[in-house]
Amino acid sequence: QVQLVESGGGLVQAGGSLKLTCAASESIRFVNMGWYRQAPGERRELVAAVAPSGGTTYADSVKGRFTISRDNRNDMVFLQMNNLTPADTATYYCHLRNVRQLDFWGQGTQVTVSS
Repeated sequence: QVQLVESGGGLVQAGGSLKLTCAASESIRFVNMGWYRQAPGERRELVAAVAPSGGTTYADSVKGRFTISRDNRNDMVFLQMNNLTPADTATYYCHLRNVRQLDFWGQGTQVTVSS
């Protein structure tokens, strides 16, 4: 079982920045990694994903503000979030899909943006 541990969430004012970190217990070199978020009463949605090649995908709502990156040497994935708005308030989850197409999730980290 892959363990994913998120950190970096917190309370920030609108317009501020946060950087989320996800540390994996196994090598992420050949797997897709991503960040999802879920607000109360809402469905979990994809925020950003990064392929083993480094190719990235972003939700339209975060394009130009969020940047996903990966550090394969240390088995970590990051989400730099800039110009945050109250609409970004949610629990953010790290996601890994392995070569067998199995999904793994972290426990989540709360991001709260005040207006």
